[in-house]
Amino acid sequence: MIQTSAQSLRHSNQRLLPPLGLGRWLIPCAGLLLASFATAGHATTPAQVLATSTATDWRTPAPDQTLLMELAGGRQVVIELATPFVPRHANRIATLARAHWYNGLAIVRVQDNYVTQWGDADGTQPLPNGITKLLAAEFSQPTLPAGVKFTELPDRDAYANHVGFAAGWPVAMENRNGPVWMAHCYGMVGAGRDAAADSGGAGELYAVIGHGPRHLDLNITLVGRVLLGMEHLAALPRGTETLGFYKTAAERTAILSARMLDELPLAQRPAVEVLRTDSAAYAAWLEARRNRKDDWYLHGAGHIDLCNALPPVRIR
Repeated sequence: MIQTSAQSLRHSNQRLLPPLGLGRWLIPCAGLLLASFATAGHATTPAQVLATSTATDWRTPAPDQTLLMELAGGRQVVIELATPFVPRHANRIATLARAHWYNGLAIVRVQDNYVTQWGDADGTQPLPNGITKLLAAEFSQPTLPAGVKFTELPDRDAYANHVGFAAGWPVAMENRNGPVWMAHCYGMVGAGRDAAADSGGAGELYAVIGHGPRHLDLNITLVGRVLLGMEHLAALPRGTETLGFYKTAAERTAILSARMLDELPLAQRPAVEVLRTDSAAYAAWLEARRNRKDDWYLHGAGHIDLCNALPPVRIR
């Protein structure tokens, strides 16, 4: 269970947290893309695939959909928002960031092998004018958003019939025509809520710091993914109170600022790129991870889990 705040925990043990279309395009299967990549003379270990990738294999997250959160000590966390899948929540987070609402809040909970949670711990931060406290849940979409390509993984999943990546996001579907939802993988970010589905408002967010808690899928709205700075969230001291909340305010890590990248001068924006999941390079990288041939590996698994296939991130 993920609680919305330590104060909520004191008042109720039922408050859950986080803590996190139409047309559909299918791209060629991974095997065909891998074959085309291999015939071009590229190597087939994961590191070699990335080393021989080209600029067109990578994408730059949109600055108006990417959040830069600065923690005490100059530590930075870059979060890309999954706008195609959660437009209301992405817009709310961007609106709060542009109003500097997150500035001065803190990380209030770190539960081992589960989540790091931050936000308005005491529920006292006034919302900007025109912003309602609650926001309708966005657990899933009826179909893939229009124009979004789906790259299906070849291996069986324990939670859904079809899993893969859509516009770089880990997604699952029971049927090929939907509904579609994002998966709780390491580094994914979600929005806290209480017991009622529509009781969140993006005022409290969390990042998965342990083994992917896929049982949370379709129960909490995922809003994005940490692209850079996961070490600053995953390596924090664990809270000693129930569910990993910190006992005192002094134990919390302060959030100095949270800004959208397009608010910053170009020179101050982290030059982050993500491997395109509809590229031949990603297909080759995926197959190389499914069947490891690096010198150290004695056995290739011939299988890969959705959460072990998140596209690589680099600084250009």
